[in-house]
Amino acid sequence: MKSVAITKNKDSANPNELGIHWVGHVDWTIRDFHGYQTHRGSTYNAYLIVDDKVALIDAVKAGYGDDMFEKISEHVDPSKIDYIISNHTEPDHSGEIARVLELAPQAEVVASEKGRQGLTRYYPGDWKFRTVKTGDTLTLGKTTLKFICTPMLHWPDSMFTYLPDSNILFSMDAFGQHYATSARYDDDVEFPELMFEAKTYYANILMHLGSITAKTLKQAGELDIDMICPSHGVIWRKHIPDIIQAYQDWSIFKPKPKVLVIYDSMWHSTEIMAETIAQAAAEENVEVKLLRLGVNDLTILVTEVLDAAALAIGTPTLNNTMMPAMGAFLTYLQGLKPRNKSAFVFGSHGWSGGGVEAAAEILKNLGLELVGENIRCQYLPDEETLKTCRAHAKKLAGIAKTAGV
Repeated sequence: MKSVAITKNKDSANPNELGIHWVGHVDWTIRDFHGYQTHRGSTYNAYLIVDDKVALIDAVKAGYGDDMFEKISEHVDPSKIDYIISNHTEPDHSGEIARVLELAPQAEVVASEKGRQGLTRYYPGDWKFRTVKTGDTLTLGKTTLKFICTPMLHWPDSMFTYLPDSNILFSMDAFGQHYATSARYDDDVEFPELMFEAKTYYANILMHLGSITAKTLKQAGELDIDMICPSHGVIWRKHIPDIIQAYQDWSIFKPKPKVLVIYDSMWHSTEIMAETIAQAAAEENVEVKLLRLGVNDLTILVTEVLDAAALAIGTPTLNNTMMPAMGAFLTYLQGLKPRNKSAFVFGSHGWSGGGVEAAAEILKNLGLELVGENIRCQYLPDEETLKTCRAHAKKLAGIAKTAGV
């Protein structure tokens, strides 16, 4: 793929008017991103600004530099780069900075102080750094860059780069999506598909940073924004209000009237309970999803959890504790710290229990509102157990109905 001139609309008469170009790499085949299942691949976005001075905003993951340099060379000799703006130290955005500096040894690396510290640990070398803080600016000629530090969104070094002359925000990982496509803009792809990938990205990477996200959104709200250029996925130029509103909702865990029944089963007993709960909840006219571990990966499960009002968690007992897949799911969920949800736990056991209690303890520690007593049975659930499952399900569905109202 060739570089793409950044334009604010499809009908731009002069696509090179802004002097900004996408020079990143589309990774079509990646399916695992440190545990995140990237079902649609990803991109590593880098942006070139050609003015009196030349700036490269972020670089690509190590191994994809040749592609980036080929794109840069369509506009300028890479040796002419004056500044490398590092919005985020993580190697998928900084992996080729050292190679840029080999070609352009005079270039300064512009980063937050935490960014400088991180980069020197990843890439020991005699780099020229310019450390910046919120409000600092850098002029390239006609173009001015303004920096906004956004620590812990989602690393301590993270920052935004904003172009006040053209109202463009380079938002590093915020507003991103792991989404490989030949299109570069939000108005060139299917909107529902795009929003699902944006939601999946937020749920798996930023969910536990809700209060920090809300603070950052407040900072961004003070800017005039015509375009958002993230470090992954497509550029936002049409649906900016939609993605900002979505981030606002996700940051406060605004729930939908949705019940998730998430379970694992050994000899179908817990599965029978799960199916009974799902059917009873659905009778209350709320959205219900029945999700078995192993069939649905963790990436999709936590995406569904993000805006669900209620959870029914089911696990058999194995060796006096949860099934391993449930343990993995709840461990992942612990790190993401979901809020504003009600839940109960159910499951079957053989000669000894422990699985239901272990799962319930994690949900309690997460601060979820536990509804009623845990439901547990020995071997196959009898009719009395299934009656209790239905009653709990209807109560949970009733809570979900009023969620977010």
